[in-house]
Amino acid sequence: MKVGIGLPSTIPGVDKASLLGWARQAEDRGFSSLGTIDRLVFANYESLIALAAAAAVTERIRLLTDILIVPYRVNPALLAKQAATIDSLSGGRLTLGVSVGGRPDDYDVSDVPLETRGKRMDAMLREMKAIWDGAERGFAGPIGPPPGRSGGPELLVGGTSDASYRRAAEFGSGWTMGGGGPDNLAAGATKARAAWQAAGRDDEPRLVALCYFALGDTARKDADGYLHNYYGFLGDELAGRISGGAVVSPEMAVQYRDGFAQAGADELIYFPTSTDVGQVDLLADAVL
Repeated sequence: MKVGIGLPSTIPGVDKASLLGWARQAEDRGFSSLGTIDRLVFANYESLIALAAAAAVTERIRLLTDILIVPYRVNPALLAKQAATIDSLSGGRLTLGVSVGGRPDDYDVSDVPLETRGKRMDAMLREMKAIWDGAERGFAGPIGPPPGRSGGPELLVGGTSDASYRRAAEFGSGWTMGGGGPDNLAAGATKARAAWQAAGRDDEPRLVALCYFALGDTARKDADGYLHNYYGFLGDELAGRISGGAVVSPEMAVQYRDGFAQAGADELIYFPTSTDVGQVDLLADAVL
């Protein structure tokens, strides 16, 4: 199983130095991917721009949105062009994990009805795939640039609805789980494989999972402070459960790594709860 690490792009206090220093150190220590999570009504760096910045200071490490919320971005041609640009500039290192999201405020400020997000997702992914395949859309022909790899960036779909698994099989190369433990991944993997079979595919879905972490003397404080803030919209009880499940010791980090590997994950992304670049070394020492 590959082990990736998230960028601190949603953590209060993130700045250029912490984002770029984090990206460089993650590559130096051997992590497989740099990940982003996505919000609009929040004081975070925009996901694709953050990954473009990381691409400019790295050479090997993959770049992963886990996930990017597609429907409120409205324009599939522009989104396809943005993703293809990052993929081209990075030498084909982009993995685009996508989902529909569920925060009403993100959709309200985008003037997009939350209730139509599923239909919009299907239509946008279909158009994005066509654009990456070189479909002509005007006098100049296709919308470029050509992505870094044929057919466009690797595409993963997140979500636990039947429609999400169906989209993963129709459009993607795998399924990504947005939260939960190894048992949840195993259950989701079964549904993903069933969707692959229903779609008549003869390959296996790539399976990606995430967790949150904080290590060192202030680990619990960092995890609680950030995760209660980020997930506060869900209410204190659910935000507390998410925070309570965060990795806060090297031993827990190893348990998560081994548990997800045994459950069949192809990659696990540890997302940070602090902007301290020293967290990269602490996690690498524990799990790599």
